[in-house]
Amino acid sequence: MTTVKIAPPLAYTLSSSTFKCLTTIQRSCSILRNGRNKLGGRSRAVTIVSMSSSDPLQVCVKASVITPNKLGDCPFCQRVLLTLEEKHLPYDMKLVDLTNKPEWFTKINPEGKVPVMKVDDKWVADSDVITKSLEEKYPNPPLTTPSDKSTIGSKIFPAFVGFLKSKDPNDGKEQELLNELNSFNDHLKENGPFIGGKQVCAADLSLGPKLYHIDIALGHYKNWSVPESLSYVKSYMKNIFSRDSFVKTAASPEDVIAGWAKYMG
Repeated sequence: MTTVKIAPPLAYTLSSSTFKCLTTIQRSCSILRNGRNKLGGRSRAVTIVSMSSSDPLQVCVKASVITPNKLGDCPFCQRVLLTLEEKHLPYDMKLVDLTNKPEWFTKINPEGKVPVMKVDDKWVADSDVITKSLEEKYPNPPLTTPSDKSTIGSKIFPAFVGFLKSKDPNDGKEQELLNELNSFNDHLKENGPFIGGKQVCAADLSLGPKLYHIDIALGHYKNWSVPESLSYVKSYMKNIFSRDSFVKTAASPEDVIAGWAKYMG
């Protein structure tokens, strides 16, 4: 096991002489000395999450099968890491070799799956549960997906897996994926640039890693890419993949390719 300690890029404490705002808040408001901001002429309270770098959250993720001591290719692990990065929370990343799971890991999670995070002194599995817990415990900056958009893009990944595994070019699996991507493209055209509108939300942090796998795996194994006609999807992928949080938490293309090799027969 390798442990990598990640500290947030900005401090969360306000000194007596200098008030510093989180990057995501800084673009839309200014912090006054009484702890309030002015936005659109009105004063609103701003909540700053206080967490020192000495008490990082512990998260277990897949280790690379290609490069020692590097992050592996699990899109669900990346989803959790993206949430931590977007919320500017310090964390202790424990890289787990899933081909030779250490005893300490199977003790805290008998199913042996990743990601797993320690929340309130309890180890919690499943990226859905983990990210929901993070949103509840650290609500700022908010990443909640609007309820009417919570299922947008959710069928893309299953359609991709079906197409990737397909051996018959006439079985309709490619068209199933294209149908889902077309539907997503239409949504972005009317509601974008992100799933919930102008700001990144939890649904984007879930779908982004999956689109990354789609882009790499289908390009490698089927010489296939998202059609240029789906311009809003292409732009969305570019925007998500270029975010600092994504660049910092993305697996190498070699790991993604290796991760899907077992499905290729």
